[in-house]
Amino acid sequence: MPFELINPESLGAPRGYSNGVLTQPNGRLLFIAGQVAWNSQQQIVGPDFVEQFDCALANLINVVTAAGGTPQEIARLVLYVTDKRDYLARTREIGERWRQRMGNHYPAMSLVEVKGLVEDGAKVEIEGIAVIGV
Repeated sequence: MPFELINPESLGAPRGYSNGVLTQPNGRLLFIAGQVAWNSQQQIVGPDFVEQFDCALANLINVVTAAGGTPQEIARLVLYVTDKRDYLARTREIGERWRQRMGNHYPAMSLVEVKGLVEDGAKVEIEGIAVIGV
């Protein structure tokens, strides 16, 4: 892994994220644009929040792998959701999808509730930074 996760005891144990990520000097930074839940025809996959989360995460991982990286090299994610209650009500299902794609890797993350996203019908958008190779 081209970085070290930083989680000071004074902040308590984070659940589902890391408080900080320290990168190594030789890794390549990949800045990943916000990914929504669309297919190769750029159509939103459906209205279900968990399905959209899973697809957006898969699309983000596809960018990382296309650059020669792995999901474990993702250092930071920002999740934009249109309804945080939807997210909170379905965290168990989201966690299951997360572990299928990311295992137990939890980068530094933020969740932001927004009024809307550019793509009509999109309920979640995920952007990130990966540190690939050392």
